[in-house]
Amino acid sequence: MMCGGPSATMPATAETQEIADKVKHQLEEKENQKFGVYKAISFKTQVVAGRNLFIKVDVGDDKYVHLRVFEPLPHENKPLTLSSYQTNKEKHDELTYF
Repeated sequence: MMCGGPSATMPATAETQEIADKVKHQLEEKENQKFGVYKAISFKTQVVAGRNLFIKVDVGDDKYVHLRVFEPLPHENKPLTLSSYQTNKEKHDELTYF
């Protein structure tokens, strides 16, 4: 696949939730709070040297967080990284590159 812009937004899958779960502690540390509700809703991917995933996560009380997770190439054997995130999002907010 070519490197390029993000894909269309797609409904979250079990894999999306798994990826979001793996960076949950990084988000909680950065935000200094625990999320009781933490459900991946939708996502986009972007192929780079590895893959960026943009994931919309429902954190309860009609609040959403957008995550940008970097997944290194498999042979690099490196962990997923929460590269960036945006809080105070709403359900209708478009997942965009950030």
